[in-house]
Amino acid sequence: MAQATRTFVGLDIGTTKIHCVVADHGPNGDLRIVGVGTAPSEGLRRGVVVDLEKTVGSLERAVAEAERMAGFDVKGVYAGIAGDHIRSINSRGVIAVARKDNEIAPADVERVVEAAKAIAIPMDREIIHVIPQEFLVDDQDGIKDPVGMSGVRLEAEVHIITGAVTSAKNICRAIQRAGLKVYDLVLEPLASAQAVLDEDERALGVVLLDIGGGTTDVAVFHEGSIRHTAIIPFGGASVTSDIAIGLRTPIDKAESLKIQYGSALASLVPAEEVLAVAGVGGRTDREISRHVLASMIEPRMEEIFALANREVRKNHFAELLGGGVVLTGGTSLLPGVAELAEQVFEMPVRLGRPRGVGGLAQNVADPRCSTGVGLVIHAARQESGDGMYTDTGAPKGRQRFDLWNWFTSRF
Repeated sequence: MAQATRTFVGLDIGTTKIHCVVADHGPNGDLRIVGVGTAPSEGLRRGVVVDLEKTVGSLERAVAEAERMAGFDVKGVYAGIAGDHIRSINSRGVIAVARKDNEIAPADVERVVEAAKAIAIPMDREIIHVIPQEFLVDDQDGIKDPVGMSGVRLEAEVHIITGAVTSAKNICRAIQRAGLKVYDLVLEPLASAQAVLDEDERALGVVLLDIGGGTTDVAVFHEGSIRHTAIIPFGGASVTSDIAIGLRTPIDKAESLKIQYGSALASLVPAEEVLAVAGVGGRTDREISRHVLASMIEPRMEEIFALANREVRKNHFAELLGGGVVLTGGTSLLPGVAELAEQVFEMPVRLGRPRGVGGLAQNVADPRCSTGVGLVIHAARQESGDGMYTDTGAPKGRQRFDLWNWFTSRF
């Protein structure tokens, strides 16, 4: 199979599924989806590799399916990273402008961001992203592009995302063992944001919640910039576990019950509707009310939203989020999720589906595909020099997108 030029491959390595999305540029330059592959995820727990061989097998199956649909061999990928080892912090750097005429050059911008990321990081952690939020020139704030301006003092506010070195390396190692290169690791909620958020929402202020199988990823945007990110160690698998324990039924049966009959709000479910529940170890089936099932799901979903809301309230933009909340990820498809989220956040809530791509767009118009689609959008923007954020902490074996390229292309 001959590989087409300018192709991009996103690999969403989740706790419950591996999702591979292949895209290229159409005749008119638009990004189009040309291949999609999905495989059940084995060997991962809450976004972290716990069994390398099983993870490699899952990756190979998802990529092979995408290759068959796209009609060419995948050589390298842009991979998502999540997990409760992710931490984020906002930092500020300050420098004196170097030139005698006080004109700010791209090199000054590079230096001030380097100064902002000079923070103490434990040896077992590495920087995954350094994302400029805004610049200040002689105390004038709110500047997005300081190049060419005159000033004596230049400051930068940045958002720094770090992860465990071993977790990042194990993801890279699994991908490499599957015969692929790792072009970049991207924090999954940032990738999802590329696929489901509008520019207006970013400007007004918006909360993105990507509710996956093992984790719920939180990203808060305001005035077009990322302000806060967090990973909550609960997701759809936690709900399934609650059902399995509460109803004493196997995990796979609990998952089926959740998908077919579940609801995140018990008040939306009629009490008279009954369901058959499979027993464990050959025990006889029994019947329960669908309302009882919803009553097991609602507390866990409410806890996830409450923890996410606590993360949102950690910054002073919480009261200024005019864009409300956008839900995506597989668990966001559960009936009643948006209604429950509105009650907890006291903000308008909508379901986010990937958009802004052509080709096989109908194959990925699903919240479960948000991260995969976001990864190929990110890849295309990086290649065109319009990346939303830059990576400065790549582990060995990855190709870096350096700060200079990001700024010179953007400015």
